[in-house]
Amino acid sequence: MVRFFTAPHDISAHSIVLSAEDSDHIRSLRLRPDELFTVCDGEGNDYICRLGKLDADTTAEIVRREKSSGEPSIECRVFLAYSKGDRLDYAVQKSVELGAFEIVLFESGRCISVPRDIPKKTARLQRIALETAKQCGRGIIPVVSSGGKLDNVVAAAKHSALPIFCYEAEDNLSLKEVLERFFPASRKPNEDEIKSVSIFTGPEGGFEQAEVELARANSFHIVSLGPRILRSESAPVVALSAFMYHTGNLE
Repeated sequence: MVRFFTAPHDISAHSIVLSAEDSDHIRSLRLRPDELFTVCDGEGNDYICRLGKLDADTTAEIVRREKSSGEPSIECRVFLAYSKGDRLDYAVQKSVELGAFEIVLFESGRCISVPRDIPKKTARLQRIALETAKQCGRGIIPVVSSGGKLDNVVAAAKHSALPIFCYEAEDNLSLKEVLERFFPASRKPNEDEIKSVSIFTGPEGGFEQAEVELARANSFHIVSLGPRILRSESAPVVALSAFMYHTGNLE
């Protein structure tokens, strides 16, 4: 079913005012009046609709409202180091598909490429997040933002219920061990279990040792993602997939 997002203030008791962009999209799809589509308020609520009038102020007539089924039971904030080319595009897209709640970009010592125009880069990635959220049935549009230098984002994320720092040279603690420790027995979290995590992954050259020690000093769990060295765009996908599977959000 075709999916659109709108602001809550555009939703009334029986209808929804659609944006000019969504109106153009509906025209291009040639939706018939009896065809249903979904409009989401970005707060986890889906409105199943049929087309009302299609003009300057296109409206969707609400058929029913239901809770979005695409939101996981655990909030995962993904912190991505800047990387070159389209690697960030891929990492953002797949993170949204897998259920990331928020995506924060940061600069670390071994970043090969940092955008000259960070607001422009962030806006482009936010657009990717929007289109991906539409495609995969999310109930929210994950926010993509820039957190600045690594020390800034570490200071912000240390207050997370479970801050995770993925490091390719770690040989004492694995992500699997952390998952089993904090999410024991049942994969589905209960009311007493952790409901949010922060996941850090590094750039093409990995993290510097001083950066790892900074995270350790801020009570992060330094973990390995296995015996193979993962690419910068693969590491967040692997870590997020593991969290979602272990917490019952890929069933």
